[in-house]
Amino acid sequence: MISPNLLEIERSIRALSVEEQLWLLESIAREIREREYTKDKFANAKPPQEELIEIASEPVIQTKFSLINDEFASSEIL
Repeated sequence: MISPNLLEIERSIRALSVEEQLWLLESIAREIREREYTKDKFANAKPPQEELIEIASEPVIQTKFSLINDEFASSEIL
């Protein structure tokens, strides 16, 4: 069943000029496309904290952490 609000929107749209109706239609289509693109793009994305943990555990990053720690260890004040 179609809601009364939707029927009112339909009546309002019919009162618009053809140019305004086309603008509205294009605007709605653009918004839907953008929403779908964003949904698809980020559907498989991991939360930022999870990504950072994964990156930090990579061997290359672990090696760099060790090098940095070694550099700072020699400059620590005891």
